[in-house]
Amino acid sequence: MNISVSEFQRFIYSHHFYSGLRRAAGTLLPVLVLGGIFGWYAQGLVATFGALCVAFIDQPGPHENRRNEMLGGALLSTLTVAVTGLATSHPVLIWFAVIGQCFLFSMLSVFGKKGGQIGFACLLLMTVTMHSPLTTEEVWRHTLVSMGGGLFYALFSYALSQVMSLREKEQALSVALFATSDYIARRADMYNLDNDLDESYQKLIVCQSDMTEKHQAARDMVLRGLTTEASKHDPRRIMLWNLFIEMITILDTLVATHTDYALLRRVLEGSDAILFMRDALYKNAMDIDRIALAVSRNRTAQHRSSVKAELRALEFEIEQMHQNGFAEHDPDVYTLCVQVLRRLRNNARIIDRMYEHTRGSSDAKPIEAVNMDNSLGEFLSRQQFRVGMITSNLRLDSPFCRYALRVALAAGIAMTLSTLIPTLARQGYWILLTVLIIMKPGFALTRQRNGWRLLGTLLGCALAFGVLYTQPSNSVLLTVMVVSTIVGGSLLQINYMAASTFNTNAVLLAFHFIDPSSLTIIGDRAVDTLIGSMVCFACSYFLPWWESQFMPSLARAAVSANREYLRCGLNLLDARKAAGNNMQSPSVQEADLAWRLSRKNVHIAFSNFAEAFYRMMLEPRSRQRHVAEFNNLMIQSHMLASQIAAVMTLFLGMSRVPEALTSHLTHLLPALAPGQDGVALEPLPQAVSEGQFSELTYPMKQLQRSVHRVQLELKSINGSAL
Repeated sequence: MNISVSEFQRFIYSHHFYSGLRRAAGTLLPVLVLGGIFGWYAQGLVATFGALCVAFIDQPGPHENRRNEMLGGALLSTLTVAVTGLATSHPVLIWFAVIGQCFLFSMLSVFGKKGGQIGFACLLLMTVTMHSPLTTEEVWRHTLVSMGGGLFYALFSYALSQVMSLREKEQALSVALFATSDYIARRADMYNLDNDLDESYQKLIVCQSDMTEKHQAARDMVLRGLTTEASKHDPRRIMLWNLFIEMITILDTLVATHTDYALLRRVLEGSDAILFMRDALYKNAMDIDRIALAVSRNRTAQHRSSVKAELRALEFEIEQMHQNGFAEHDPDVYTLCVQVLRRLRNNARIIDRMYEHTRGSSDAKPIEAVNMDNSLGEFLSRQQFRVGMITSNLRLDSPFCRYALRVALAAGIAMTLSTLIPTLARQGYWILLTVLIIMKPGFALTRQRNGWRLLGTLLGCALAFGVLYTQPSNSVLLTVMVVSTIVGGSLLQINYMAASTFNTNAVLLAFHFIDPSSLTIIGDRAVDTLIGSMVCFACSYFLPWWESQFMPSLARAAVSANREYLRCGLNLLDARKAAGNNMQSPSVQEADLAWRLSRKNVHIAFSNFAEAFYRMMLEPRSRQRHVAEFNNLMIQSHMLASQIAAVMTLFLGMSRVPEALTSHLTHLLPALAPGQDGVALEPLPQAVSEGQFSELTYPMKQLQRSVHRVQLELKSINGSAL
């Protein structure tokens, strides 16, 4: 994989690398202190494994959430060590303990990503604890030392995060800005005539899903703690707030209308206008990239790329179209070109302001896009941990229960192999560990993780062999192990195969320090990983839960989110009208907050829908359902959200919105309601069809068309047995 300088800088200054450093320091300190100072290497390793368990849970996010998750993980991992340790001296009991814990901790996936991380961390510690039989006295000593390591890491990480609080917020925002830059670049690709349109659109959707996740992560970090008086007057906090608001504004500007790229490409194929659009967007992406890098480095952004030449050239091309009568014989394309020009101008102004924000002026004022009050909490993600969520999923038609049963079966097979085959008995725990690492709730994710893990382990074995073959000094080996630990932890959320490579290398070097005379450790790890991968592949077909079973509900959720988006927009118009266009009215403020929340929910619902669709496309063809319909519905949902944003933006810019237009949109709401795919649509208002509102003609037509096509696709899906 070739990494450009920009991508390398992204990584070095990102919260991924910072988190990797924090986790490496927190996990290695116990063994370095206990072993290096007191000579208690065995206890140091136990404490390090306890810290490592909590470190897996310690992912970038709000401090309060991370603190609670790490403390909960430390408590559960302590119970895991005690239960597993007491069972190690009983050959039959250890089977029940391992398989039972595999099922129980896998069920934690009902709590989402964080639940899965806590469950895996506990299973990791279970696997390490069952390595050799322990006496009762050793079990309690082992448990206390492991708990001490976990609590040490939680305290270390939380204290460091408190000191680096603002820095972590900057890193989270920079990651979101980088994702926005990538999204703008993918939008530019849509104007590139050399690129396949369908392939470019697929990349755009994938990029948008990734950007949505990064934006929510930035919300959770940047918006917390803003309501205090000290924060409202802190220049760095104001800078982060302003940059975040401007970033969201750029996103709104870009999706303010769904551009018909196929139409533009066909009609403007011989014109330079489409090239100017492309180049301007590429420059916008480069500017956002520079701003993101400046934020991640806590510096002022420099070296701006001017788009004045592209904007003037595009303006000239549009003027030529007008003079040549193009606006009369092809009004839709002409209107599109004008809208693109306006969006590019808006982007340029927003980016200029963002460059100024990075200066962090002491007299900077926060942008009042939404009030900096307690209502900001509505935009933050929340994680609920209720026991009822587990008990209600203890049934075979639950995907989480099926996943837990698959993990338990795979664990049982791994233990059976290590019991029946004497040559595997010594390192059977590694086969089990491979199984626990690879197995994921979805078939496609398991198969993908299987390949990455296997290849990463083989590369890590080769890397470790190369390092040990050169017979360097112990200080060099220790340095390589520490660096591998840092890089492996940093890449875990970015590139799993590379992370597996470095983590395998670090573990093998650690085993070398424990037993330097062992000559087969590298080969054993490779064989164990291969066996574990084969077990995972076989078990992935046991009670599988295919993505197609999720797709109808996710599709309906995306459509419902669009319906709510449209409804909240109309409510905002009504509130503004009732308040006499007084934007400071409490009713208008409340409606505006609901409108912004519904916009966020639209992006999240669409992201979930799109991610599930592309996961389904990785599954066996025989398990894919309604591919064409779901693909079309995904496109129409994207278009629908864009046209709602476009129409409402234009409405909000009018002093008085004609009643006929808002009434027509109100009548569209029932057509998007669940089970109402047969509702007939009213024709467009005469004022729109006759072109009295030229700017509204195209988006209103597209919105009406998208609603109709959404109905058709939902009717086709609902009318077939899944």
